[in-house]
Amino acid sequence: MEENRENIEVKDVIKVNNELHDNISFLIKEKSSESLLNLFFDLHSADIAEIINRLNYEDAEYTFSLLGIEIASEVIIELDENLREKILQNIDTERISIIVDELDTDDATDIIGDLPKEIATEVLKNIDVEDSKEVKKLLKYDEESAGGIMSRDYVSVKDYDTLRAAIREVRKNADDFDHIYQIYVVKDNNELVGIVSIKSLLTNPLRTSITSVMKEDLIYVTTDIDQEEVANIMQKYNLVAIPVVDENKKMLGRITIDDIVDVMQEEAEEDIQKLVGLSEEQESSDSIFRISRIRLPWLIIALAIEMIGVLLLSKYQIVLEKLTIAAFFFPVLMAMGGSSGNQAAIVMVKGLGSGDMWLKEIFKKLSKELFVAMTNGITIATILFSFTYFFFDDTSFLLVLAVSQTFIIVFATMLGATIPIVLKKLKIDPAVATGPFVSSMNDVLGLLIYMTFVTLFLIL
Repeated sequence: MEENRENIEVKDVIKVNNELHDNISFLIKEKSSESLLNLFFDLHSADIAEIINRLNYEDAEYTFSLLGIEIASEVIIELDENLREKILQNIDTERISIIVDELDTDDATDIIGDLPKEIATEVLKNIDVEDSKEVKKLLKYDEESAGGIMSRDYVSVKDYDTLRAAIREVRKNADDFDHIYQIYVVKDNNELVGIVSIKSLLTNPLRTSITSVMKEDLIYVTTDIDQEEVANIMQKYNLVAIPVVDENKKMLGRITIDDIVDVMQEEAEEDIQKLVGLSEEQESSDSIFRISRIRLPWLIIALAIEMIGVLLLSKYQIVLEKLTIAAFFFPVLMAMGGSSGNQAAIVMVKGLGSGDMWLKEIFKKLSKELFVAMTNGITIATILFSFTYFFFDDTSFLLVLAVSQTFIIVFATMLGATIPIVLKKLKIDPAVATGPFVSSMNDVLGLLIYMTFVTLFLIL
């Protein structure tokens, strides 16, 4: 027993920190390839990828070139897309082909899909014939659809087989497939009829008919469903894998939980970038001018809207001259309005994007946001009035200030909640709703409300 324990290799979770990065950078500088490989031997492929992602391009390319084929195939899929693309551009086609041949079909499709057309064609010729056929089929699908992220690697048996046959299929494919969660039961025409768990294989007699233990109430997706919707379905039903079928329910592939984790991270990053009017492709670019060119339109839109606010202020010049104190509170009122609007917009975008909220529930949701905005507005206005009361003796102005703050929060919240719904109706991604122009619109709206109240109640 002790001897067996000694043969078990356990890898600790390594935290990639500055010290480790500095040590690796020194070894790279000294071209100590043997020392680097010895260090990497104890690291998980994901940790190696994280290290390479933090290196400058020349060091990253050198480090990746040292890796053996097996570990290189595991690392390449973990690299940042921008870096991976550059590294692949400087690797000969033969090495790319060998690396791709080690990958699951879905990962191989991702790599080949990013290659220049002539190189991709050459790689497809060099890899295993069956794998090449499978990859070509996957390349036809949109990369952000179920078809684009599915793997053709799955274990299936016929509906007239026994558990013995199913176990035989699992053993047959164990070396080729990294993860086998379920066995898919199909008819002779490949129509999916059921799913059998690994647990059922282990807890029932071998001669048991496969149909007697299979699960028939299937949850599946078709190739055209967006990857984010697939993620929502798997999250909702706590699935570790989901079959992908065609319109006739014929089995095409499967999507596993490791793919969905990547999708969820990708979609989250994409939504965060869209909140400020950016995209992943734009921000991964090395060109300063390209990134600047992409960001500038949003900033120009925000500037144009803010200039409307300046024009509005110029119309209230006489008001400000008569009541200078009013200008002191612009930052407070605008900040509260902008924050309230962004909160409502983000909540609405999340609800619409995850499918938690249907369009027919919109009125109910807007009503809820209205009452929340009124509650928050009154609370903030009360705090503002109470705090400023000790510093200013103009009660009339403070009341107008408090009322203005309440209205600004209410209107900003409703604006932030409404814009994502409008964009959804127009079939535009609502994640863009909280971009710079929304905050700017809230500023202009808040300014208009505030100066109108000051004019009506304190000047006229």
